[in-house]
This record gives sequence, structure tokens and C-alpha cells, in this order.
Amino acid sequence: MSRPSQGVYWERLGYVIRELRRARSLSQEQLGFDSDLHRNYVGSIERGEINPTFRILLQPAQGLGMRLSEIIVISENTPSIPASRKWGR
Repeated sequence: MSRPSQGVYWERLGYVIRELRRARSLSQEQLGFDSDLHRNYVGSIERGEINPTFRILLQPAQGLGMRLSEIIVISENTPSIPASRKWGR
């Protein structure tokens, strides 16, 4: 059995952050403001395009009012990203 690439983990984590943001009716701009991150950077995290540091990941977690560990657990329990939901479709 092969291991998924690390990109899959970043995509899943980004997907979870996006869904948590949407559940709170926040725009990327508002989450960025609350997280002290640029909205484009928030979008890059949500799309799994970057490999953010631990320190950077703490910021959107704080902006969502959650602990990073909670977001990671949700991400680990998300088996896959539905193709129809990938990249905001």
C-alpha cells in the first residue's frame, strides 16, 4: 500500500479550513483580517498550494476560534475531498 503524497494532506487541511470558514459565514478577507494574514495567503492555504509553517497555521485557527489540534483532528478524519468540492466548485 502506497502512502499519499504530502500534497494530499495539505489539500485536505485546506479543505477543512475552507469548510470551517464557510460554516462561520466568513469571507477569505475576513478570516485573513482575523488571522493577520493576507486573503490571498488564506486562499493558498485553502487550496493546498503551499506548505505553511506551524506558526502560520496557528493564525487561521485563532481566526476561526479553534485550536489547531482540533482542525488537524477534523482533517485526519476527513477521508477525502469530494471532487465536486475541490477548488471551491
